[in-house]
Amino acid sequence: MTILITGASGFIGRYVCAQLTRDQQPVLAMLRQPSSQLATLRQQVDALGGHSDLVHAIQGDLDQPDLAISETLPALDAIIHLGARFAWQLPMADARRTNVDGALAVARLARQQQTRLVFISGFMLENLGHLTRLGIDLNAADKTDWQQVYRRAGGYEASKLEAAIRVREYARNQQLEMVEVQPATVAGDSHTGQLDSQQPLYQLLDNLARGRMAATPGTPDHWLPLVAVDLLAALIARAALAPVAPPRLLALDGNTPTLQGLLAHAAPSLNKRAPKRFLPMGVLATLLRLPGLPRLLNTWPEALHFIQTTRFDTGASDAFLAAQGLTHPAIKGVITASSHFYQQQHSSATQQPA
Repeated sequence: MTILITGASGFIGRYVCAQLTRDQQPVLAMLRQPSSQLATLRQQVDALGGHSDLVHAIQGDLDQPDLAISETLPALDAIIHLGARFAWQLPMADARRTNVDGALAVARLARQQQTRLVFISGFMLENLGHLTRLGIDLNAADKTDWQQVYRRAGGYEASKLEAAIRVREYARNQQLEMVEVQPATVAGDSHTGQLDSQQPLYQLLDNLARGRMAATPGTPDHWLPLVAVDLLAALIARAALAPVAPPRLLALDGNTPTLQGLLAHAAPSLNKRAPKRFLPMGVLATLLRLPGLPRLLNTWPEALHFIQTTRFDTGASDAFLAAQGLTHPAIKGVITASSHFYQQQHSSATQQPA
């Protein structure tokens, strides 16, 4: 039996592939161009301690009708849907095509295969106050004014929210077995600190390292919830393979410090001082409406939604982790490791000859 993974070549995806193959579980990666992408993915899986000989590929595309899969699939243990289009300022049409229509196509495939769908959404789906402010009706996707939501939240976040709600609805109507994993902002590997440069935490560290953060956004109560990438990968793998799993798993470390505390833990590794002053979120949001300023500050208005004061109930997820013999690594250590990784990457880049 095999597990099909969309988004396998991404940062989280390759960790999931390594985790599964380490446990001798064959993986079938859905890739746009298997002929050029599979070799790289196998190298990455080996580097992460997995077994590349258990990684195979099939051609498919979230942007195409029915995923453009033409080959006959083997029997599947589960489908893990990690694939998504990520960018700030993402146009609504592009976001919807990949993140909503693509997700629904994956759900239909899981139903055809009569297999479990492990759907990766996001922790903001548990921030009910935020969803209300956006005008989202959790119980009926078609009662929501999605154009308004896209204007308020931006293409990426809105499409992830819409996808989750529509896939939940589809799974409920079609009696599809689904486990929804809701990751917080992804931090680096708990051992090596490895962190992809496209991840929002990496960009936050980059802003601190380059002196773009004279003040901490928000108040002393604001935080950016985190989860270590290796713990997240292990959780996703167990959600796919466990005989029974909760319908939703919130992948969020409740011990994540406040944003000011996060910056204070990261600063020494970056040879910087953490900001001591605060900049109200409303003021920062207003400033970021000025043309050119988001790019100059490397901070986009959409990203501010993820910095908040809301706290979350992780009881069900923590119980599942414990039952699977998993625990969150010490998050302050993860922050330090991620910061070291960032600094090493940039030190190596500056030392290379021109």
